[in-house]
Amino acid sequence: MSPSSTSQFDVKKIAIIGAGPSGLSAAKYLRAQNAFDSIVIFEQQGETGGIWNRSKSPLETTPMPKDDRFSSSNSLIGHDPSILSPIYDQLYANIPVPMMRFSDQPFPQGSLLFPSREVIQEYLLKYAKEVRHLIKFGVQVEKLEPISKGARTTWVLEAKSMHDNQIMRDLYDAVVIATGHYSVPFIPEIKNIAKFMETHPSVVLHSRDYRTPTSFKDKKTIVVGNGASGTDIALQINRVSARRTMVSVRTPTPQPRLAYMGCEEVSEIEEFLADERGIRFKDGRVESGIDAVIFCTGFLYDYPFLPVLQRKLITTGDGVHGLYKHIFCIDYPTLAFSALNVKTAPWPLAEAQAAVFSAVWSNNIQLPSVDAMQEWSKKLYEDEGEQLHIFRTSSADGLYINDLYDWVVRSHHTHKGKEPPFWNDISFWQKHIFPQAKLKFEKDGYKATSLEELGFHYEENWKTKE
Repeated sequence: MSPSSTSQFDVKKIAIIGAGPSGLSAAKYLRAQNAFDSIVIFEQQGETGGIWNRSKSPLETTPMPKDDRFSSSNSLIGHDPSILSPIYDQLYANIPVPMMRFSDQPFPQGSLLFPSREVIQEYLLKYAKEVRHLIKFGVQVEKLEPISKGARTTWVLEAKSMHDNQIMRDLYDAVVIATGHYSVPFIPEIKNIAKFMETHPSVVLHSRDYRTPTSFKDKKTIVVGNGASGTDIALQINRVSARRTMVSVRTPTPQPRLAYMGCEEVSEIEEFLADERGIRFKDGRVESGIDAVIFCTGFLYDYPFLPVLQRKLITTGDGVHGLYKHIFCIDYPTLAFSALNVKTAPWPLAEAQAAVFSAVWSNNIQLPSVDAMQEWSKKLYEDEGEQLHIFRTSSADGLYINDLYDWVVRSHHTHKGKEPPFWNDISFWQKHIFPQAKLKFEKDGYKATSLEELGFHYEENWKTKE
């Protein structure tokens, strides 16, 4: 279909791939349009929740980094999907509940300001109740291909039952990909890393493999990366380790966070030294006798079930190309992606995106011309390079969410369906201060239930006081 300002969609039957937070919110917004005959959610695990449906054990191995991202990512296919979650013990959200929650469901009264993984998992089970009947559990989507006939695209979806390997095949008018992006670990290419991993197969790990700090108690450990998972994992290990945990970073960790962690910050890794089980850092320092290197370096975007489109959408794995507003595949606008963005409050973002594709496919709002969408996508690539979906300022995701709100609600006098979230000034303030709030929450013993308890109070002129 080639959309223009007058395009009309004929979408009646929709598939959603994934019953994690973004897949569930997609189903709710699509249902609220009352415009579609059938909505089916395919979920490979036996329960809802996506990554929050926590693995019982880590994967045994992390794939070797390879030049061909597709072969490295496909090496994961065939693993039991019930153990793909990267969620570890003692994990607390790094987003406070006022920003994390879905718009139509508060967290239980008295929940911690940064809730534990157990509370989040229970929250999502409750959130899923009204769409649970739409979910096919234990079913893995293996292939999704477009069939074009004139101006219309139909999607052929093939899925396999994880219980008896039975293949299901059906046609859909539109598809939402809500598979998340936390299953294919990224380990950067570093000199001699392949030889090192071959010589010492149990030393190099990815954060996805981490569960508990106890096994690192007497180990000489280096954590690579100082994002949310890196600083949290380093802190946990440093608390139980007889040795001071090293954190290898590209940019310095904020001083208050580093002081709280009690770890030693070191430079980037230049080279692995297999013979001495060691590492040479970029400043020339050498550490030998390393027991564990945990890469907290993120994940790659990967869609092995999209054989026709994969190589066009994915180049390095750092982003998904050819999309409009991080949502619509421009070549096939009945294919939508949910919650690709990072450094954001992902659940409100998923709601805002769901409100958009629900309204577009029901013809309540319209996409711009193909040229306009391609221009948007081109400019995004010029501005961001391969890392297309990173919000680089604390306000960027709120501005994006409000832009989608305006498109759905304010640009259409007869808005139908479920209203998406909108960020007010308090929301922007909460997003701005939550790194400091998380640190204070931890220092205060993981017990506060509000920002006010931690001494954070909203003031209307907060921006001018920075």
